[in-house]
Amino acid sequence: MGDRRGNMEEGIRLLRERGVEVEASSSVWETEPVGEILDQPDFFNACVTVNTALEPEDLLDIVKQIELDLGRDPNGPRHGPRPLDIDVLHLGDLVFSSERLDIPHREVLSRRFVMAPMLELDPDLVTAKGESVAQAFAIPRENQDVRVAGPPLF
Repeated sequence: MGDRRGNMEEGIRLLRERGVEVEASSSVWETEPVGEILDQPDFFNACVTVNTALEPEDLLDIVKQIELDLGRDPNGPRHGPRPLDIDVLHLGDLVFSSERLDIPHREVLSRRFVMAPMLELDPDLVTAKGESVAQAFAIPRENQDVRVAGPPLF
């Protein structure tokens, strides 16, 4: 979907423009598509650490608006091609659940393309539920190869 890395960099710029302090970025990682639509370009993935006083759902509103601003079709298929997909994965020691958002993200420990960049930023990361990301990453998972595709976004 266009300039994959450029879309990620623009997403970071828009987060900052909306008052979210983006502190660090992982490298860019590349993986094969997951979900029901496999006939599409490989995905680029990265994680960033942020500092914000926003409530979880307010942060979610901001990232969803950024996705729309960058051309995501809100009615498109869940795992289909899109310019940018931003998830709120982990917020320190916060455990939060609503109809719209779960923190930690319910799929963090099942997706190597999420865990690899998270571990790059914090090799000792433990979720707020006490789960070791490194231990989960060590479990082999079929069809979840990850590879570094580029340097950190900033």
